[in-house]
Amino acid sequence: MVVAMAAFAVEDAFVKAAAGLLPIGQILIMFGVGGAFLFTCLAGVSKEPLLESDVLSRPMRIRAVFEVSGRLFYVMALALTPLSSATVILQATPIVVVAGAALVFGERVGWRRWCAIAIGLTGVVIIIRPGSDSFSALSILAVLGMFGFAGRDLASRAAPASLGTSVLGFYGFVSIVIAGVIYAVWSGEAFVSPDAGTLAFLVGAVLSGVLAYSALMKAMRTGDVSAVTPFRYSRLLFGIGFGVLVFNERLDSAMLIGSGLIVLSGLFILWRGKQAA
Repeated sequence: MVVAMAAFAVEDAFVKAAAGLLPIGQILIMFGVGGAFLFTCLAGVSKEPLLESDVLSRPMRIRAVFEVSGRLFYVMALALTPLSSATVILQATPIVVVAGAALVFGERVGWRRWCAIAIGLTGVVIIIRPGSDSFSALSILAVLGMFGFAGRDLASRAAPASLGTSVLGFYGFVSIVIAGVIYAVWSGEAFVSPDAGTLAFLVGAVLSGVLAYSALMKAMRTGDVSAVTPFRYSRLLFGIGFGVLVFNERLDSAMLIGSGLIVLSGLFILWRGKQAA
């Protein structure tokens, strides 16, 4: 799980670096094609068929919709807002997943965890600071991306067990291509020919993204979920580290307070879930 979170943070850093040189739609398309190609190769090695009836199941269709929206808005957030704030807001995903599991799947969530969910979402509000002079509407992009990823995770729980990691990864990256096409058509930006440095950023993003996705699926499918899930929050450390050291971003008190509320509420929700089980 820690390897997955570190690789996701590396992926975010590469995508943000490339976003300063290429249109967002082009980045999404190139990134998605590269990841889909690698997962096609992995599926061939593991002999997992990419085309089977379960791929068109209702949970997979819903998963694709949320994957497209989550990726689209989160990459826009990476391109247009600080990496550290986008990373911190993304850490609220597990909190929203718990709330969604209660509302969609009827899982039992007691009042203590509902209070923790409210506190975690309060942390998100503190970070984006609506109504203040420092508020930027662009920070909403990371929130929309976070909700998209939460919906994807919920849909993944209902996905057929017959679909392996390579298959889920392949269609996840195909969804990124779709998100790129949607954004390219909407923005109307012309594609540009990337130089060697920009291509290196994209290759690095693809390789780290595939590594991250594979490590995450391995952790969630073979490890005890309650034991490995808390280590998701290591992504916050990696993301903030890249933001400060590579992109010269600054942390303020609102960022630190909001981060603390999100992490503490998330860990409490996990602990209470284990106690209830």
